[in-house]
Amino acid sequence: MKPGNHTFSVSEFLLLGLSEHQEQQPLLFGIFLSMYLITVVGNIAISLAIVSDPHLHTPMYFFLAHFSLTDLGLSSTTVPRMLVNIQAHRHTITYAGCLCQIYFFLWFIGLDVFLLAVMAYDRLVAICHPLHYTLVMSPRCCVLLVVMSLILAQAYSLTHTLLLAQISFCTDSIIPHFFCELLPLLKLSCSDTYANRCVLTYWGGALTILIPLLIVISYARIVAAIVHIPSASGKWKAFSTCSSHLSAICLFYVSAIGVYFIPSSADSASKDRVAAVMYAVVTPMLNPFIYSLRNRDMKSALKRLLSRTALQSP
Repeated sequence: MKPGNHTFSVSEFLLLGLSEHQEQQPLLFGIFLSMYLITVVGNIAISLAIVSDPHLHTPMYFFLAHFSLTDLGLSSTTVPRMLVNIQAHRHTITYAGCLCQIYFFLWFIGLDVFLLAVMAYDRLVAICHPLHYTLVMSPRCCVLLVVMSLILAQAYSLTHTLLLAQISFCTDSIIPHFFCELLPLLKLSCSDTYANRCVLTYWGGALTILIPLLIVISYARIVAAIVHIPSASGKWKAFSTCSSHLSAICLFYVSAIGVYFIPSSADSASKDRVAAVMYAVVTPMLNPFIYSLRNRDMKSALKRLLSRTALQSP
C-alpha cells in the first residue's frame, strides 16, 4: 500500500504487553521487577569483581566485564519501560521514544553477538596457541576488539533506525509486543519496506548465521586441541574455561532462533513475545550465574568483593 490517505504522522504507539488481562498485571509486575533487580545486581557484581580483583585482569575477564555491562544495558532498554507502563496503566510509547528504544535495543543485541564472537576468539587463542596468548591478546588488541564490536553494533543499530524513520505508518498503531521491536513495526508500515527488509536480511544473516558459524569453527578447533591434551585433568581444565561461554551462546541463540526462524502461525505474536522475553530479559539475568557458579576464580572474586563491602559498611 502506498502512503496516502491511509497514513498519518504517528505520535505514539500502543504496546499490548505480555498480557491484555488486567488481573495478571500485578503478577507480571512483580515477576519482571524481581528479574530486573537480579539482572542489575548480578551483572554489576560481576563487573565490580573483575575491576577490583587483580587476579581477574586478563583478556577473558576483560571481555566478560563488557559483556555483563552489555547485558545490563539490554535489559534496561525494555524492562523499566514495561514496569512503568504496568504501574501507570498506560501502555503507550511516543514515536520518538519507540525509535530510541529500538536503537538502543538493537545496539545492545549487536554488541552481545560481537562480544560472544570475540570471547570465542579469545578462548581459541588461549587453548590452541597458549605460548603466544599474551602476545596475541595484548591489552591493545583487547581494547581494539571491544572498540570494533562497539562500532559494528553501532552501524547495525543506526542503519535500522535511520531506515525505520523514513517509512510511514497506517492508522493501526498497535504493537503486539511489550517493547518496540523491529519486525512488528515493519508490519505496521504502509510504505515500501523493501530496503528495510533487505538490510534486515543481510545484517540478520551476519549476526545469526555468519557469526555463529565462526564461533562453531573456533570451537571445532578448540575441541581438536583439547583432544590432543595428554592428561585428563588438563582436558577438563581446558574445557571448563569454555563451558560457561558455550552455555551463554546456546542460551542466546536458541531464543533468537525462536524469533527469526520459527515459521509464522496464528499465535506467532505470542511466541515472539515469549522468545523476546528469553533473550532480552531471561538471558541477561542468567548469564551472571552461568559465569560465576561454574568458575572458581569468579566465585572467589565475588566472595572477596562481598567481604570488602561488608567491612566498609557501618
